[in-house]
Amino acid sequence: MAHEFPVTVRWDGSTGSGYRGYSRTHVGTTEGTPDLTVSADRHFRGDPAFHNPEQLLVMAAASCQLLSFLALAANRGIDVLHYSDDAVGTMTPSRGPMSIERIELRPRITVAAGPDGSTDTAAVLALVEQAHRDCFIANSLRSEIEIVASVTVTAPGGTAVSRPVRSR
Repeated sequence: MAHEFPVTVRWDGSTGSGYRGYSRTHVGTTEGTPDLTVSADRHFRGDPAFHNPEQLLVMAAASCQLLSFLALAANRGIDVLHYSDDAVGTMTPSRGPMSIERIELRPRITVAAGPDGSTDTAAVLALVEQAHRDCFIANSLRSEIEIVASVTVTAPGGTAVSRPVRSR
């Protein structure tokens, strides 16, 4: 059975005064969630006080990666304590149709040491890569997505060992 994701976007105003004169601010809603006020990026005459579609696209990719990873880790018995990602999407202005060409995900993952006091960081990174392959959003995009992950293992007694890595 197919899953559907209905959303509604609403805008009111007037474009009668030309390109420079109308508001780009609009509202997006999904059933049962609060409204989300959205605008264009400030480079496209939008209001920087609101999210823009480009940010939401990058956030969707980062969020999907996080959720896919957490599901895999939980199913493998890996105790993830923290996950944060300062993701960046890149769009180069051009005369033709523009797109988010590249998304770099930068997850920083903290896991608890296993029962023997260690955790196989290579196994955690393998799950990061598997999560990317499983991510619905990544599979829906044509943008290049690179993942630069770092894994910190919290040992018994609260000490931490960090191992930064690059993954594609």
